[in-house]
Amino acid sequence: MRNRYLVTYDICDEKRLRRVFKKTGAFGVHVQYSVFQCDLSPRELALMKSSLDPLLKHDVDQILIVDLGPVEGRGSVSISSLGLPYRPRERRPVVV
Repeated sequence: MRNRYLVTYDICDEKRLRRVFKKTGAFGVHVQYSVFQCDLSPRELALMKSSLDPLLKHDVDQILIVDLGPVEGRGSVSISSLGLPYRPRERRPVVV
């Protein structure tokens, strides 16, 4: 079963920020500046955490991972917005 996660981060160094942005993008869809929506299995969640952890300076950087619930249930409707409307973006495979 896949759950939807909201992943947000506060990274204090520009170089680490770019690395975290790129790595998080491999697991989800970029929603706002430092916010991603990720639909992950438990294995993919563990993989994402283990690949992001070494990129951080743990005494100044932070990544928050919020579980919004199953993709096919509450997770699909648990994000709302004020101002500009929230429009979910779908990930599509890129064939090279």
